[in-house]
Amino acid sequence: MHAVILAGGKGVRLRPYTTALPKPLVPIGDQHAILEIVLRQLSTAGFTHCTIAIGHLGEIIRAYVGDGSQWGMAIDYATEENPLGTMGPLLTLRERLPENFLVMNGDVLTDLDYADVLRRHEASGAPLTIATYARKVRIDFGVLTTDQSRVVAFTEKPSIDYRVSMGVYGVSRSTLDGYTPGLPLGFDELVLDLLAAQRPPHAYDFDGYWLDIGRPDDYDRANAEFTSRKSLLLKGA
Repeated sequence: MHAVILAGGKGVRLRPYTTALPKPLVPIGDQHAILEIVLRQLSTAGFTHCTIAIGHLGEIIRAYVGDGSQWGMAIDYATEENPLGTMGPLLTLRERLPENFLVMNGDVLTDLDYADVLRRHEASGAPLTIATYARKVRIDFGVLTTDQSRVVAFTEKPSIDYRVSMGVYGVSRSTLDGYTPGLPLGFDELVLDLLAAQRPPHAYDFDGYWLDIGRPDDYDRANAEFTSRKSLLLKGA
């Protein structure tokens, strides 16, 4: 199984941590970088090959990770000279990838079964599989529904439930057909194109542990919780 890790972002939201370190190498707990945790998880799940798309401070990532042998994987790299969006780096890698592969952000902390995402993607026949997570937003105001200047409904401080992308995807290589290598391609653009073509992505709903380390609040939470969650995130450690 093959995974692509997107690790080329500048990590603006996590400054000043990311002034000297690329975001995937920010520390979690006392001993681990987030990228190390992800690579160990992928190896445990049975992934044998990984491509890391690097950009900002990418040489530090290359020096830290090396060829992947320390995790029993073969790791290679693709360098973004200019920002290409979430899916853009895949276009330049297309010929190096198998027909079905996993794509993920390099700042995800989760106990998601990555191998199962890829298996379910292959079984679905969908062009794209999106791992999703339930979120809830509490609105701290009374919400009014109006129609032609008349209040027709009122809800006091409602909560809105929705599902968000976890930054983990199953992708088929043929899904990238028709896009130009070297040009930016965002996740949003790809999803909208698939919907317009009546080729809807498959949703992989997940309700376990997930934090987006690119968010400062989640990064602080990850460090506070890591010791108690280590056995869940790094099985056998």
